[in-house]
Amino acid sequence: MSSVWSRRARWGALPAVVVLAAACTSVAPSRVAEPVKVKVFVAAMFEIGQNTGDRAGEFQHWYERYWKNAVPVTVPGALQPVYCNPDGVCGAVLGMGKVNSSSSMQAILTSPKFDFSKTYYVISGVAGTPPSRGTIGEVNWATWLVDYDLGHRWAPEENKAGEPTFMPRKGYEEYRRFKLNPELVGWAMKLSADTPLKDSDSARAYRLRYPQAAARRAPFVGTGTHMTGDTFFHGPGMSNQAQYIAKLYGADDYVITEMEAAAITLVIKRQYGTDRVMSLRGAVNFDQGNPRETTLQHLDPAPGETAGGFAETVQNIELVGSRVVDHIVADWPQWQAGVPPLPAR
Repeated sequence: MSSVWSRRARWGALPAVVVLAAACTSVAPSRVAEPVKVKVFVAAMFEIGQNTGDRAGEFQHWYERYWKNAVPVTVPGALQPVYCNPDGVCGAVLGMGKVNSSSSMQAILTSPKFDFSKTYYVISGVAGTPPSRGTIGEVNWATWLVDYDLGHRWAPEENKAGEPTFMPRKGYEEYRRFKLNPELVGWAMKLSADTPLKDSDSARAYRLRYPQAAARRAPFVGTGTHMTGDTFFHGPGMSNQAQYIAKLYGADDYVITEMEAAAITLVIKRQYGTDRVMSLRGAVNFDQGNPRETTLQHLDPAPGETAGGFAETVQNIELVGSRVVDHIVADWPQWQAGVPPLPAR
């Protein structure tokens, strides 16, 4: 009898315990973390090895400046983690190519871990340049982003001699070109044009293979149209086609060939517009060979025949870009509502 009573007593006490636990749960404070308010987001496309301590790719110098002590934040759908510092500067490696990079950017922008409502973007990486307009080691801010791929193409032998072998495809007018905020480009140049840039003996020697005055210049900071294409095009014919497309779309001179910026910008535009987007590229190769080599020789150079200056260029990109990032963060009260007017000259 005592055994039955004992069981009933224990069962009878259970509801009180459950009620007490539920009450304690209902009054427990919420521990949901507030999203990081991102002031500047730096997007790189690849890193060669680790984020620090080895040969630097596009991300390492940024990482060492802003995120060496940061905890990586994993975002489902993004290629690599996002890093943030206490000042609201965040960054990540998005991946190479239009699909790879834009899908990472989309995942990061829609993550509840971040607040991008007032963010400025620096799309950063290495690139190529035509020898008539740029040089190895230069750093360039985009005025326009143009998609190289959205159109019709055919073989040159199937065309009249000297005529373009490209026709834009209708329906892509809002996707194929982006004019970046001229005020923001103006600020970028004002803050960074006089940045002392790194150079190397190997880059200097390589430039001398080209007769063009622009190709022989020392590294500098400039502006122009960045051409985004998944095709890694080479040769004077393809370079001329890129310039033709830039002019066809009403953009500035084509000066940089890269693989991601227009696609990433489209993702940002659909949610936040493009007024706060910057594209920053450093030239590590020419988009064509010198007069003494064929396009195939340039595309697949013999050992020791590649352009020098890669290590210096990825450092130059961060040296130039960080001037703008640091200024925006330091003067955040003036920048958070939008790009302030440029000071009168």
